Amino acid sequence: MVHHRLGIEGDLFWRASQNLYGGYEPYRPIFYSFNAIWAPQLTKNLTAEVLAGIGGEDLRFYGIQNYNPLSGFTNYTSSNHFLGDIGGGIRAYIWHSAFLRPEVRLYLINNNAEFSSGRVLRYGVTLGYSFGR
Repeated sequence: MVHHRLGIEGDLFWRASQNLYGGYEPYRPIFYSFNAIWAPQLTKNLTAEVLAGIGGEDLRFYGIQNYNPLSGFTNYTSSNHFLGDIGGGIRAYIWHSAFLRPEVRLYLINNNAEFSSGRVLRYGVTLGYSFGR
């Protein structure tokens, strides 16, 4: 947090296993974003988190031999896209500084021509620990 309940947040995530694009070509999306976050305290053990920011998507299509003079040979080719994201969650402290956080994020991807939509919805639950709560 930079000022009271306002801060800066960044994240990086990718699909753990490859999926099939068009039923035949393996691919894996990688998302990264840099966000402003507002975290008002609701009660002693509950904190809301609201965030928005910008980032990028790197779609990696596997099975294609690719050469880059800087990195050499790779077994994938990439398609990169700019994105904006918005999301939020509720941080519930369950024991001292340990917390559970259900969250949801909406990624709005610019020029996502590989898919029929430029929107990606991600949701999940985090088990975490806060230092200096």
